Amino acid sequence: MTVTFCGHRTLEHPVQVKSWLREVVCDLIGQGANIFLLGGYGAFDLMAAQIVHELKAEFPDIESTLVLAYLSTDVDLRLYDNSLYPPLEDVPPRYAISRRNRWLVENSDIVVAYVQHSWGGAATTLSFAAHKGKPIIVYPNKLDA
Repeated sequence: MTVTFCGHRTLEHPVQVKSWLREVVCDLIGQGANIFLLGGYGAFDLMAAQIVHELKAEFPDIESTLVLAYLSTDVDLRLYDNSLYPPLEDVPPRYAISRRNRWLVENSDIVVAYVQHSWGGAATTLSFAAHKGKPIIVYPNKLDA
């Protein structure tokens, strides 16, 4: 099962969010999740990457992949097993992140989200996931779809 994440750049109550996110990721691993696709932007994405990275000690078969929005990105890959660049070559740079986010949703079985308001990139990605009929887990609740 492939999981992706979407969330805001900043977090309110990061201690509670981290506890919730760790529980959700562990539950998903127990249900067969083994591939985690991460966007690498913002506090929620970083938190998700750290949790998946930490859980590799307990679950060595899980894999984390950083999905790049830009080909020429200088990023720290230490939290990830690998990275990939989806087919975005013809996408103007100003749309690269939103198109990458759509790719993440389309190539995942479930979406884990920290979306606290109805505007911005995370809300748009969450709306797209709902439109695609993807199962969604949104903080602070459990499975919403």
